[in-house]
Amino acid sequence: MPKPYSTPTIDEYLRQRLMPVEGAIPHLPGIEMFGSSIPAGTVGGDLFEYINFQQRYDIDARIERAQHFAVEFLEPLPPGSPIRNSVDDHVEWLHSRPDYTPEAETEYRFARNSEQIRVAEDLRELYSTAGILIVDAQGHGIIPAKIASTVHDTFHALMLTELDRYGKTTPRLFENLNLRMAQSVTARNALGLSETEQAREIATMLYGEVHPGGNFRFANFGHPPPLVFSAKSSRLLSVHEDHMAQFLALGLQLPADHPDRLRYFSMNLRKRRIRSDDISEITLINPGDILILYTDGVYDGSDPQACASLEAILQQHHQKSAKDICEALMEYAIQQDELLRQAGDEALIDDKTVFIVKRT
Repeated sequence: MPKPYSTPTIDEYLRQRLMPVEGAIPHLPGIEMFGSSIPAGTVGGDLFEYINFQQRYDIDARIERAQHFAVEFLEPLPPGSPIRNSVDDHVEWLHSRPDYTPEAETEYRFARNSEQIRVAEDLRELYSTAGILIVDAQGHGIIPAKIASTVHDTFHALMLTELDRYGKTTPRLFENLNLRMAQSVTARNALGLSETEQAREIATMLYGEVHPGGNFRFANFGHPPPLVFSAKSSRLLSVHEDHMAQFLALGLQLPADHPDRLRYFSMNLRKRRIRSDDISEITLINPGDILILYTDGVYDGSDPQACASLEAILQQHHQKSAKDICEALMEYAIQQDELLRQAGDEALIDDKTVFIVKRT
């Protein structure tokens, strides 16, 4: 007899939303991955998610649509026919201008045709691409969980727009997400807060994409930097952070050239918006090399003693599966929590997330 359905509590609902299932793990040739997350309480502010493009999106249908548009964009609209697409709409506007020329229409249609051909080509790359999203909202409990959920939902809404327009993720996604998490002047004034008051909802984010050759390209907003373990030297490699673009946590810093910058509070203004060359890159060169992503409940990215402990665990377990390596690191983090409890520092215990990408 089936169990009666019961409405989940808000804690249970948010915890389910912030936890992916193993069935969503992307399978790429030569790459193994696994992640785990444990909240400090019944629910927390950590979120990680596999972006399995083949599972989440119908890539074949999207390619077919782009190819259809590529052909249709070149075809002039028959007289008296309704507008079919955005190109027809723009061409109708061109017709209304005194400087209209048939050559301008032809050039515009060809440019948009070329754009869709490129979209179809970039969509094909998603067959061999896996995304990894990690968010860490400050604190633990319902409010940080809701913040992490907001980042998650906004990210996926923007991803749909990215795939429709470009067939891939671009820096525009990160800039729009960053703006969405910024605090507006209107909201702060309504709350009666000053610029100096600490009433911010802080969330760090790291999003990256893995390719079969072991290449990992990522954007980092205030998150601890990735670690790389070399199977050849059996050591954590020195990753030069000065070669990695890292932005402040989401919503804290806006670009000076953004048209809406005066409508939001920003700690300071970045010189410009994010570009493709601001996306950092790490390559797992040899079989057995491991990329480790994490939140500060596991490691804050700066403690040398903790780093040495993580390295020792990786030396002991690096030949095992990504899942086993992840579980070993998480077990270490849980043991550290117990030491904090024994020392009376339970308030320092934070949500924990570990994500392993291993080149096989």
